[in-house]
Amino acid sequence: MVVTKDLGIIEVVQKYPKTVEVFRNYGMGCIGCAAARFENIEQGAQAHGIDVDALIADLNKAVQEEGGCGCGCGCGGGGK
Repeated sequence: MVVTKDLGIIEVVQKYPKTVEVFRNYGMGCIGCAAARFENIEQGAQAHGIDVDALIADLNKAVQEEGGCGCGCGCGGGGK
């Protein structure tokens, strides 16, 4: 798993741009709002009444589709 609930929203969006669509699909279209700059994914999901585990699963699917494993190796695989 690359994306975890303790990661910052902006951190994830900057590293994995395809996750923007996932956040929007879950009703978190406020990627550019002030709260997104300091909230982690869990805090943002809770504020919007979103199932954190389902959101994390879909964010990780988007990251894998984008070809990133998150380990910084450039392998495009599933991490180490």
